[in-house]
Amino acid sequence: MATVDSLGQRAGTAEAPAISPEMRIPGRKSAWRRRESALVGVTAVVIFLVIWQAIALRRVVPELFLPGPTDIFAALGGLFASGTIWRDLWVSGQELIYGYLLAVTFALPLGLLMGWYKRVGYAIEPFVSFFYSTPRIVLVPLLIIWFGIGIYSKIAVVFLGAVFPMIVSTMSGVRNVDSSLVKAARSFGASDMQLFRTVVFPGSVPFVLTGLRLGIGHALTGVVVGELVAAQAGIGLMMATAGSTFQTSKVFAGMFIVAGSGIALTLLLQKIEQRFQSWKT
Repeated sequence: MATVDSLGQRAGTAEAPAISPEMRIPGRKSAWRRRESALVGVTAVVIFLVIWQAIALRRVVPELFLPGPTDIFAALGGLFASGTIWRDLWVSGQELIYGYLLAVTFALPLGLLMGWYKRVGYAIEPFVSFFYSTPRIVLVPLLIIWFGIGIYSKIAVVFLGAVFPMIVSTMSGVRNVDSSLVKAARSFGASDMQLFRTVVFPGSVPFVLTGLRLGIGHALTGVVVGELVAAQAGIGLMMATAGSTFQTSKVFAGMFIVAGSGIALTLLLQKIEQRFQSWKT
């Protein structure tokens, strides 16, 4: 009996699952997983900046070609301290906001129509493919002739850069709506408007938000490209002027402003996208 009991105890002991530290402390593992991507990303950026600064301090590459992070932040501080950057930010911000909002207003209804009505998609899709595959910089001289060198030509460049990713993504979202849901709504006598409001648009929202996120990058590219060609003010003009006078640190400072704005707007749209993705499954 003692042998059986000891064997039973041993068997019970062997079968008992090991308890990890994460299982003993509820929420510890999930908290790490929630912060893992941010911590790894920040660590990688810090290591990159440290290596970059070390290369700049040893002057492996001349400062004219590769200024260090401290040189760039000093140039950035000088721009804000002198106050010259504020007008450029105001002009570029107007071009970005107006062009992007105009693209959203135009792209969402058109993408929904192209995705739902096949003949509308057949008619408009060749034009969308043509302009989507055409580099925006090719159209900048023509837009400047039409709208002048003020903000209106840059708004047009931003619009053309952002609108087509939104159209394509929205159209794909409508075409990927679950057909069983559409059939069920039809069987209950839903009209086209009710179907759009209750099934099609909610089902395509994640695709729409992906298109909005992709449009941000194209919109920022349009702002800088338009201002590099011809402008009266703006971040792109500031970068072009600094480059022509060999002020490399200011060029990098302008690039950091544009990249930082793009990262902030993309993260905001990613948060909104994740909120809608939670119920998609």
